Amino acid sequence: MSKLKKYVEESKSTKNSELEIIDRGISNLLDAPGLFELAHLTRLTLSHNKLSSIPAAITNLYNLETFNCFNNHIKELPQTISQMVKLKILNLGMNKLNMLPRGFGAFPVLEVLDVTYNNLSENSLPANFFHLDSLRALYLGDNDFETFPPEIGKLKNLQILVLRENDLISIPKEIGELVRLRELHIQGNRLTVLPPEIGNLDLVGSRQVFRGENNPWVTPIADQYQVGVSHVFDYIRSETYKFLYGRHLAADAPPPPKTADKSKKISRLG
Repeated sequence: MSKLKKYVEESKSTKNSELEIIDRGISNLLDAPGLFELAHLTRLTLSHNKLSSIPAAITNLYNLETFNCFNNHIKELPQTISQMVKLKILNLGMNKLNMLPRGFGAFPVLEVLDVTYNNLSENSLPANFFHLDSLRALYLGDNDFETFPPEIGKLKNLQILVLRENDLISIPKEIGELVRLRELHIQGNRLTVLPPEIGNLDLVGSRQVFRGENNPWVTPIADQYQVGVSHVFDYIRSETYKFLYGRHLAADAPPPPKTADKSKKISRLG
């Protein structure tokens, strides 16, 4: 009996709602088709394995609320995955995704999406991605975004947005419409300015997080950042900054060059 079949048989007999198969060298979920008969599961963890794909049969686990496939070799997802009507947490971090499937934004109750450490860019998101209006936390760090769609402003329930360690040369002003946002991580990009609309957000305080270090900020923002985050926000809310921001856009300066590929990503995806 394979390792996977053993876990499946145990789950069938115990009816435990949680199944964890971590770091067991699992490469193909179809090796144990009985896995997709475990409709009692609400939590499935398959992290640190060798999976390259997720079978469409995953939708048979219709009671699943948490699905964790962190650190595998997944290159594609089934188009039907968004039919998992009870799924609230989906962790696909540290995989090899270049694209999210068509219709991905149809998850009805998804609250947390983690696709950190993949190969995603602004061209990887399906047209309905920003229909995920139940989303509270979106982790897109360590990918390949140079720009980000203005439709981000539709995710009105978003509280955490992580865009760190990409290649962003700008962020859309519509992020300023995310009035529930309490954490914004944009460190390690190619950003020189911030849209003044970011000043609409409440990101200063002991319970809020704003991370913007390791960007080639224009000198006034860099100086304020050295003093503290609250000073950055005071500055970008000022009429002086709005004037300078308009001049910056009008100048249409070329974006700063890309930095060398991060060694951690090379080792991860190489």
